Amino acid sequence: MSTRLDGKVAVVTGSGMGAIKGIAIGLAREGAKVVTNNRKPGSVGLTAWSDADATERLLTDEDRRLIASISGDARTTADAIIAEGGEAIPFFGDPGDFEVAGELVQAAMDEWGRVDIVVNGAAGSGFGPFHKVTPDDWLLQTHTKLTGTYNVMHHVLPIMRRQGFGRILNASSDALPGKPMLAPYSAACAGIAALTRAVAGELDGSGITCNAFCPRSLSRNHINWRASMRKRLAGGGPEIDALKKRLDEEEKDHQAPEKLGPFLAYLATDEAAYINGAVFTVTAGGRIALYSEISTVAEVTKEGAPWTLDELRTVIPEQLLAGHVPVPTREPGA
Repeated sequence: MSTRLDGKVAVVTGSGMGAIKGIAIGLAREGAKVVTNNRKPGSVGLTAWSDADATERLLTDEDRRLIASISGDARTTADAIIAEGGEAIPFFGDPGDFEVAGELVQAAMDEWGRVDIVVNGAAGSGFGPFHKVTPDDWLLQTHTKLTGTYNVMHHVLPIMRRQGFGRILNASSDALPGKPMLAPYSAACAGIAALTRAVAGELDGSGITCNAFCPRSLSRNHINWRASMRKRLAGGGPEIDALKKRLDEEEKDHQAPEKLGPFLAYLATDEAAYINGAVFTVTAGGRIALYSEISTVAEVTKEGAPWTLDELRTVIPEQLLAGHVPVPTREPGA
């Protein structure tokens, strides 16, 4: 165990399994006391994964072993931290519920008297074409991630302001630019990035920072995706080289979740006080990237009379959208 975060208390939502479980363990290894969390005891399944039954049949024995290794709940993650000599308590409940989110934060206050770090990692995921997204799918993939993040931040910020210190780390995803087959999840992740930047600006100079991160590590969804890719590779076809390249790249990023811990721990340290409002990609394969802010890249103006359609037919493609690349209909493997 390290001591870089010694004395700090972390609340980590969605830390029962996958990437956020690895982050909770990583924070504890740096000395933080951790409240682990997920909605209820036991692991989740395929959630809103399109054709879940068919995907389940593609899983190999090795896939199932890996799923078991990253699965669990708030209790098993807390037990893993304690087994390594750290301090942790589990809390079961959905942070998407405003009152439950308050109880989650209060659990840390009751146990240790402060909250220094919040990792908003709770989320619901899914995969499939937008026309098959049901209202329940939409709610699963947007409510806990967006509303849950708001709820926890709302309850914890008064505490952090009194302390004069706080580190808020919100889990987004590299789906935030908008990924085919991930429409609801993309919407939620883009919202997290915008929320993070907006709140960060309000917190400037307070001793509290708010940053977002897009984690890539071994997860149930990655294992599902890899299984579907194997099926596509077995079918051959003109896309096979692109599929193989994509699979190799993704495998490099999706390693053990605990490898995400050091970077998130760094963002939680005193030394990282200068980092505020940033959105990062962090992979278990050792790759860290910084997103740019969203800004305009081209503009056309006209004084006086409004644009005519005949004018726009020329101006839009030749000036405003010169060099614009349309969104692809799908990614290899989708």
